[in-house]
Amino acid sequence: MALKVLTVDDSKTIRMIVKKAFQPFDCQIFEAENGVEGLSAASREKPDLIVLDITMPIMNGVEMLERLKGDGFLKNIPVIMLTAESGKDNVMRIVKMGIKDYVVKPFKGEQLIERATKLVTLAPKKAGDGSEEASKKYFTVDEEFQVLVLPEKITRQVAVEVENCLEANFEQLVRSGMNKVIVDMRQVKEISVSLIKLMMLIIKSCQKVNLRNRIVGTPTLCNELKEFKETSDIPVDASLEEAKAGF
Repeated sequence: MALKVLTVDDSKTIRMIVKKAFQPFDCQIFEAENGVEGLSAASREKPDLIVLDITMPIMNGVEMLERLKGDGFLKNIPVIMLTAESGKDNVMRIVKMGIKDYVVKPFKGEQLIERATKLVTLAPKKAGDGSEEASKKYFTVDEEFQVLVLPEKITRQVAVEVENCLEANFEQLVRSGMNKVIVDMRQVKEISVSLIKLMMLIIKSCQKVNLRNRIVGTPTLCNELKEFKETSDIPVDASLEEAKAGF
């Protein structure tokens, strides 16, 4: 069953950021522009998580939170508060409200997801749910090779998007009679846990359907990968041409 997330904010832009952040996951997103609408939506939908802004017209986030905590059916819903202030006094005020976490504006989607994963279980969308769009974003065909191009930063959101469309892309590759995959990591600027996990997933997925694969990356990335046990023995080519010649 899809996780229910309620975003309460008078800014349409902020609500869009929240919706986009949860897009790769199996979630239903509900929106409200103020505390009054937020309470109504919370009572109606019983969300699993609420992303709540502090400053809003009609009823602000503090007032809505007080109402939530006073409702026996809603008081245990985890709340992530959005605030424009990062000072110690403001943070202490938020903590005393009994919320689970907070994010200071402006923020990026991956920051919100990082907080959310501490409170709820976010499951990737099943194949077919947005995977076609992700395929166009990351996968290209170059002659007899399928090239998976990874972006500069591998966040959890990026890893989920790639994971969602791996199986479908690799199965299609096998059906077409192709068996060569190149993972182009030349844009990647830093090593992260998400990157290492994604690399291992890609390699295992290739092995599962008997696809051959090679990695392309910068010399700096190659040296950094050697420092990790999981990737120390993985050969890294310096260019697409070198990778193609290596098959």
